[in-house]
Amino acid sequence: MNTTLAAFAATAQILVAAAFVSIPVLRHRFGAVAKAAAVAELRRQDVRPEVLEENRLRFDASGHEWWAPGAFAAGSLAAAVLNLAGSPWGTTLTWVFSSIAFLANIAILQSQLGAVSSVRAAFRRKGDPELLRVDVPAFLTAAEGAFPAWTRVLQNVRHTVVFAGSALALTFAALV
Repeated sequence: MNTTLAAFAATAQILVAAAFVSIPVLRHRFGAVAKAAAVAELRRQDVRPEVLEENRLRFDASGHEWWAPGAFAAGSLAAAVLNLAGSPWGTTLTWVFSSIAFLANIAILQSQLGAVSSVRAAFRRKGDPELLRVDVPAFLTAAEGAFPAWTRVLQNVRHTVVFAGSALALTFAALV
């Protein structure tokens, strides 16, 4: 990859890495507030709030909420470094990680757009009768309302950066 293409690809990959960690950082910062709002909503619905802990439902960035985006970010950064170093491995990793990031972002966007049905399905899978009584739209609205007003903007910017950055990095890799 020539140095100009490598710099463009690396810049796109660094932006994708930052986009992938933006939401876990936000969830880490405001997850406790979102949980408190969700607990208040469960109480309003006459559902025991302990059902969240009993079913390992969280609002922070723990478990896969952190390691999955962290892994995508690490892969994108590794490809960026190798591209800047002029290594042919940079192009290989660009094909792998940019493709995975693009496809994973489609899945993330789809899950966000279908959050109510996804949460209902997850509650059914848990098999806890108390979870089945939860008014999921109200529950999610309460939790989402605890995040800053700019969260939706951040999510949209994140999706745009991941889609565009991955596409650009793949385009640059194809030009090699």
